[in-house]
Amino acid sequence: MTGIALATYAGKQGCAPALVLDQQLYDLRAMQQAGLEPVPLAYLEGGVEAIVKDGKNGQRWLEGVAAQARTLAQTRKVDPVAEGSAHLQAPYVPQHMFCAASNYAKHANEMGTVLAAKSESKPYMFLKLSNTVIGPGGTVLMPPETAKLDWEVELAAVIGKRCRRVSVEDALDCVAYYTILNDVTARDLNLRTDYPFKHDWFQGKCHDTFAPFGPWLVPASQIPDPQSVRMRLDVNGETMQDDSAATMIWTVREQIAYLSTIVTLEPGDVIATGTPTGVGMGRGVFLKDGDRMLASIEGIGELANQVRAEAI
Repeated sequence: MTGIALATYAGKQGCAPALVLDQQLYDLRAMQQAGLEPVPLAYLEGGVEAIVKDGKNGQRWLEGVAAQARTLAQTRKVDPVAEGSAHLQAPYVPQHMFCAASNYAKHANEMGTVLAAKSESKPYMFLKLSNTVIGPGGTVLMPPETAKLDWEVELAAVIGKRCRRVSVEDALDCVAYYTILNDVTARDLNLRTDYPFKHDWFQGKCHDTFAPFGPWLVPASQIPDPQSVRMRLDVNGETMQDDSAATMIWTVREQIAYLSTIVTLEPGDVIATGTPTGVGMGRGVFLKDGDRMLASIEGIGELANQVRAEAI
């Protein structure tokens, strides 16, 4: 990741907002004290969530101070947060996370999912809840009820503009930031036989810790074409997923436009845009206690999380 990004870290004084420059964290309050201006008090007190929920104003502020922040860092008027003294957190905890299902043809094939032609279909979306969110380095807890815990690297778009019934052509103007979401899924809990309904995605996808999110928020201006980014996910150093967002069935634009016909999208809402081929279900390989996942997206960064069996 080059350019600037927003992050949240836990230090000696608790959680605080930071700017990310060349993979290094710079405390926002320290930046202000070194001469960065303007820094609204609401951003210092409310952190990244306040900046995100300020919508396009927050996005414009970040882009407006980027050059000044880089100068302060390069001239050593402010030092980066010392390594080892801070731990990255989820940038913020979204209240609404909309997720796209079967949005890559090869992934649908590996799951045995038969899709209608795009001309006869529309995006299939579901929700993940705020309890699922963890940050970089956070631990994914494997429930004792599952033996088929799986990974899904996804490009996540963060809404920065209130929108309702936005056109496909204008939809990307509603995106303020991009980041990574790992849609962790208990495949064996996704299915039900005791009801006439085949799937139970609440049970399979909404356990605590099932949405690693981060490592930071990259302004949408730094990723002008979200369909061009490459995504990858490794487990214990072995590459499992490696594909381009260009192979999405429903583009980021189309997903936003579709969702906005159902709900009014608000600043801070997140759209996880689907995962490419290479998940564990298609390989017959699943996560186990001690496994380490590393999700990465070109132009954003890396999101590392370890799996631990949940204590009961």
